Amino acid sequence: MFKRILIANRGEIAVRIIRACHEMNIETVAVYSEADVDSLHTKLADTAICIGPAPSSKSYLNIPSIISAAEIGNVEAIHPGYGFLAENAHFAEICESCNIKFIGPKPKQIKLMGNKAQAIETVMKANVPTIPGSDGVIKTSEQAVQVARSLGYPVMIKASAGGGGRGMRIAHNDISLANAFMAARSEAESAFGNPDVYIEKLIENPRHIEFQIIADQYKKILHLFERDCTVQRRHQKLIEESPSPVITPEIRKKMGEAAIRAAQAVGYENAGTIEFLFDKHGNFYFMEMNTRIQVEHPVTEMITGIDLIKEQIKIAAGEKLSYNQSDIKINGHAIECRINAEDPDRGFMPSPGKITDYYSPGGLGVRVDSHVYAGYRIPQYYDSMIAKLITHGKTRLDAIITMSRALNEYSVDGIKTNINFQRQIINEEGFHSGNFSTGFVEELLRNKE
Repeated sequence: MFKRILIANRGEIAVRIIRACHEMNIETVAVYSEADVDSLHTKLADTAICIGPAPSSKSYLNIPSIISAAEIGNVEAIHPGYGFLAENAHFAEICESCNIKFIGPKPKQIKLMGNKAQAIETVMKANVPTIPGSDGVIKTSEQAVQVARSLGYPVMIKASAGGGGRGMRIAHNDISLANAFMAARSEAESAFGNPDVYIEKLIENPRHIEFQIIADQYKKILHLFERDCTVQRRHQKLIEESPSPVITPEIRKKMGEAAIRAAQAVGYENAGTIEFLFDKHGNFYFMEMNTRIQVEHPVTEMITGIDLIKEQIKIAAGEKLSYNQSDIKINGHAIECRINAEDPDRGFMPSPGKITDYYSPGGLGVRVDSHVYAGYRIPQYYDSMIAKLITHGKTRLDAIITMSRALNEYSVDGIKTNINFQRQIINEEGFHSGNFSTGFVEELLRNKE
């Protein structure tokens, strides 16, 4: 087992990894930008090293600075968390070349599944259902029109190297397609440095269902059931839960087996997520694979009792998975709300600034993953998420009731947050019924205008 690990990240995920390491008797090295000098992860780690100025391009995305910190900290492994360099194959390669273990999949697996067009082609060969779409990258608007007509409108244009809802556009006819094609390419180039896009048939009113998989280096691959990430705003997840209220045991078995086949197709190792769209007819389609730990991993931990961060570390250290598929059971229901520093009344504008008073909820079935505290100043440079509130209950209704109570208790003063907005969603009849699609939040906002 490793003696010392560097966490190449910030915020709540850095805190989460540090806690797991300390429970495993592993020393930790935190890295931080000048803007994050007072963040909780710098206080909890055994060692903290500044890696540059506030902009992420000069700190958390600065590979030479991170590798230098790893050498100074004398670490054996680096955990990248999510975001930043977590799915950067070049970073994983550099770690390997420096004889530092990258806690995640192999560089070639990151590279293959990070390109959505190649990922789709790969899983199709493994008999995983995919959304009807273009045969690879679309280079011209004329080609886009030809493919869209063959698929039938509406269609979705998506960035090959995309994620987080960027580089995506919907087109309903030839005219809107031409504009959407150019806009998607431009956004993809700006966000990912890669303008390549492909086209898929638009699955209308879908649910977003993803399967957590875990794989050791001895070719054992297991799934830890699904997470329902349907409650989104502009393709950004707001609420996640497990298990999904619409997945039957029969469909769960089929989707889990498909997720494992997708991972096997690339000889996957470590933790990852296979994401599907699920339509109203009970059909599911592969969307993409995330080759990292997910923001929403706690709901899986709550229903399975498996610590995914510890499993990642054990796998990277060469250990075998200590359980089989039949050992993994669903215990109750878990829900996660992302708590963001943003103002819902002003178009969800980010709200950085000093937290003057802070009280997080507690009690049976409540978990809070966060890096903030009273007196902490939220920087303007990074993602607006400041906490994840997770509740667990014997039933979905129990988890909802506990979440509603916990959101009522949660108090953050000095900045604006989306706590009240999350409470509105949780208390909506449509959410309680479980009968909603990815357009649920947008429809809710329109009805309240």
